[in-house]
Amino acid sequence: MDPTTNSTPDNVRERCERFRSTFQALKDEVQKVIVGHDAIVEGVLIAVFTGGNVLLEGVPGLGKTMLVRTLAEVMDLDFSRIQFTPDLMPADIIGTNIVMEDPDTGRRKFEFQPGPIFAQLLLADEINRATPKSQSALLEAMQEKTVTIGGERHQLEAPFFVLATQNPIEQEGTYPLPEAQLDRFIFKLSVGYSKLQDLMKIVDRTTGEETPKVESKIDGPGIIEAQKLVREVIIAPHVKEYAARLVLATHPEGEFAPEITNRYVRCGASPRGAQSLVLAGKVKALTDGRFHVAPEDIDAIARPALRHRVLLNFEAEADRVLQDDIVSEIVKSTRREPVLTNA
Repeated sequence: MDPTTNSTPDNVRERCERFRSTFQALKDEVQKVIVGHDAIVEGVLIAVFTGGNVLLEGVPGLGKTMLVRTLAEVMDLDFSRIQFTPDLMPADIIGTNIVMEDPDTGRRKFEFQPGPIFAQLLLADEINRATPKSQSALLEAMQEKTVTIGGERHQLEAPFFVLATQNPIEQEGTYPLPEAQLDRFIFKLSVGYSKLQDLMKIVDRTTGEETPKVESKIDGPGIIEAQKLVREVIIAPHVKEYAARLVLATHPEGEFAPEITNRYVRCGASPRGAQSLVLAGKVKALTDGRFHVAPEDIDAIARPALRHRVLLNFEAEADRVLQDDIVSEIVKSTRREPVLTNA
């Protein structure tokens, strides 16, 4: 924790409890509209408080778009939606310079017209239906929170998040996201089908006379303040080392790689994987009422943080081994005791 904050134990406990209360209030409010999918809602909220982007994968019609729109309402954020299609161009996303004429002088000049990316919460709907050229238009914004047009850099309003939905790549008309773009998502969350009771509730809520209404529970400045608290959460050296070793265990033929990695993985996670584990682990600790990260926090978010960063080889496809299988085995086989003497 930053010593300049002059935080007393009582003050820390109060801030932790306030964060936990806000997190639960947001979750409850979202679930007025979204039935079931508790883990998905929690995962998206964890990512928001880390400042990260989220990739939601699932077949059409499971409520992914509704979830993102509801989040924008309960967080009182400027919302924008882009429907990704094969004919979408980068300028349709980030904007372009157009020629404008001054009515007084008659002189012409270029003026920047911002695209829909200039929002706080951007829904990139069915992102893998657009071509790689259009997909890459999001790269700078996702990492640096800026957009560069004609050599001029434009800052996006904070907080800024990209929540993208994606159809399974086996479906027709999809373009797999490149590794560099996948790595910029802190989480990849798999949205499954609803259970019987949840489906009955969905039918009741969507075919009845009244549509559920949600209220704002936090705003942009509140999110930024909460993100600062997250970064103050303490993580012991041995827990940090454990997160790092989980990432290194995804590298085939590496020092910490288990047999399943050497056999099925073509390429492992980058340092962003370790950053994701630590930041998301800090949020997980706060939601549990703690100001320190435990190994269990790292384990809890390992699959959404690493599954999209583990690239499988042809043997894995032949044996029908999934990324989740790899990550689960890595968590199971990686010991928590420190290896470094100063950890």
